[in-house]
Amino acid sequence: MQLKGLVRFFTIALILICLYQLSFTWLVHSHENKMSDKAALWVKKNYPSAEQKYPGNTQSAGLYTDTLQNIQKTELKHLLDSTANTKIDPFGLVSYQYAKDQELKLGLDLQGGMSVTMQVGLDGLVHSLSNYTKDPNITKAIENAQSIKATGNADFIDLFVQQYNTLSGGKSMAPFFAQKSNGKLTYTSGNSEVVSYLHTQAKSAFENTYKILRTRIDRFGLASPTINPDENKGIITIELAGVNDVERVRHYLQSTANLQFFEVYNINETWPAIQSADALLSADKITAKDTTASAAKAVKTDSAKTAQSSVSADTSKSSDKTLSTLSNLSNQTASNTAGKVTSTNGKVDSTAYYKQKYPIESILQPAQPSRAQDGSVYYPANIGFVQVKDTAELNAYLSREDVKAKFPSNLVFMYGKPEESDSKMRGILQIYAIKTLDNGTAPLEGDHVSSARQGYDEKNRVNIDMAMDETGAKLWANLTQKNVGKPIAIVLDNLVYSAPNVNEAITGGRSSISGSYTVPEAQDMANILESGKLPAPAKIVSQYVVGPTLGQAAVKGGVISFALSFIIIFILMLVYYNSAGWIANIALVLNLLFTIGVLSSMGFTLTAPGIAGLVLTVGLAVDTNVIIFERIKEELTKGKSYQNAVSDGYRRSYAPVLDAHITNLLTAIILLFFGIGPILGFATTQIIGILLSLFCGILVSRLISDTYTNKNRHFEYFTKLSKKIFAHRAIPFAKYRKITYVISALCIDTWYCIFLQRI
Repeated sequence: MQLKGLVRFFTIALILICLYQLSFTWLVHSHENKMSDKAALWVKKNYPSAEQKYPGNTQSAGLYTDTLQNIQKTELKHLLDSTANTKIDPFGLVSYQYAKDQELKLGLDLQGGMSVTMQVGLDGLVHSLSNYTKDPNITKAIENAQSIKATGNADFIDLFVQQYNTLSGGKSMAPFFAQKSNGKLTYTSGNSEVVSYLHTQAKSAFENTYKILRTRIDRFGLASPTINPDENKGIITIELAGVNDVERVRHYLQSTANLQFFEVYNINETWPAIQSADALLSADKITAKDTTASAAKAVKTDSAKTAQSSVSADTSKSSDKTLSTLSNLSNQTASNTAGKVTSTNGKVDSTAYYKQKYPIESILQPAQPSRAQDGSVYYPANIGFVQVKDTAELNAYLSREDVKAKFPSNLVFMYGKPEESDSKMRGILQIYAIKTLDNGTAPLEGDHVSSARQGYDEKNRVNIDMAMDETGAKLWANLTQKNVGKPIAIVLDNLVYSAPNVNEAITGGRSSISGSYTVPEAQDMANILESGKLPAPAKIVSQYVVGPTLGQAAVKGGVISFALSFIIIFILMLVYYNSAGWIANIALVLNLLFTIGVLSSMGFTLTAPGIAGLVLTVGLAVDTNVIIFERIKEELTKGKSYQNAVSDGYRRSYAPVLDAHITNLLTAIILLFFGIGPILGFATTQIIGILLSLFCGILVSRLISDTYTNKNRHFEYFTKLSKKIFAHRAIPFAKYRKITYVISALCIDTWYCIFLQRI
């Protein structure tokens, strides 16, 4: 065998890589099981059981049990969020969040959830671009195109143009679309230019809708959402594994994107209120009756009084604290904790004291001011930073009515968009204090943005050029005039995407947003600004829900079928091929390991059809060894030595083995290209399995055979069963060919008739 060293290297490398990749799945499951047990124990310690609370009342006990399960799920989510950055491997190198991102993902059909298909409404886009004209030809053309589109996959814009030309006799469309084209069309533009413009706008609207849906889905906190946009069909298929709140998902996905522009409060304006809220929360923590057992042991009665009086004193002095002292707050706190909070071993627990006295400040890192060139103090748009794992706790504090009363009535807290490109900001969010109008709305809404695009300023720096309609121009001028030298937050779906500073009042409706943008970031921001009005909303046209019970049943059924097929084939190879069966079984195990490892490392999702593909891969991998072993047995029967028989057997088996694999591979590629949903999962697993079956069935098995026989040993390829079962057996296949032709024709005709009935 040539290139034996290279095959050995790749085999060992693949084994190590796949074991490493699959170790993340094991680590995640181990950690989640521990946290699940911890959550169950917490519920058991803090809540009475259903039997204790409602003895003899089955109905009430059942409802209470459901409540306890929901409480346990909430606690489990809190534990997993709080341990996102905890190292869970034996060597302290891999965090839970990283392992969760790398684990083998299970599809919707294996863990339950919801699948929806959303149709991007291009009819609304055309209405908007035509400035909502009342022309009957435009209106009727849109209606006809929408009706035809519902029964086929033709392009909506092409259908609209065809219908308009038929209804109007080929009249010019430019007068209807020129006004809102922002100079891209004129009233004398030809229909071909209008069609090109509509296609461009439709493509942009589809991409913007996809990005908005992507952002919304990411905020569900799911580990492996699947989103498949199909621009040609104008649909977006979404699979949300693990989601079971159907109505919430429907409302959330179909709601119109809400783009708004707000003024903001800076940290200097909000810090006194934060201190006041901290004092209130600290007092509650000390005097609350349900103080945790650990706090009760750590804080004695007299020290609690001391801490409470300290809070009162600090509250009275809060107005004297300036922002420049914030960075030293933790140091001051640590130096003042001595003798106030002690752990069980008598040592000072400064962390516990700090969290007790400053509940909000302990998890909110305040934003620091800076000085401009003229010496003035500049405050950033955000008021601070918070770790993702602490957002639930911070939200709980800020949602309390007595805490809200400490802040201005028109203040709303919002988080910033996660900075995915900055590794240092992973797991950290900016938080903003948004200033709303008295009625809680924004001074300017996104439906007044007429256009936005990425551009460059006079110094060739990347910026965003934005234009408003007439009403928006007036509102924008008023808003920017009030906030010269201050930031304005750009908010989409209650998430702050950007907060640029206003350099001067902007009149005329045209403005430039500058900042440290890269070209892709500026392009994305321009798309978001332009899609704020979302003229092409997405509507759910189909959905189905898979319950977790069905998902567990699918996993169980898949595992059982896979295990049975594996065990039966494993035993059969040993019974029929003697010790040579170990070659096939080792190659089979490696093939499965490599297939699952590659699926996991490439981020593919394992589905029930994928498991079916794995089962077929097992059969294909064994088929390769059966062809090779039977050829070796023929060579041995001719009287050749084991070494020559093995060499000739492998060489003469390449043609049928390659023929079978290439045929299956072509079929799988066709399924991958044309298939959707479950068929894609099946085809993907098949393609990977077929390629690895060739590698394991030919190269790895040959490597094992050569390594073993080179030491003056050989495998046995015969057993008593295999010698007798086909000895002198003659099956007249050709004799019955006409009968098989008739049977095949009947099967094909039956399938074809069934297919026609279902169309």
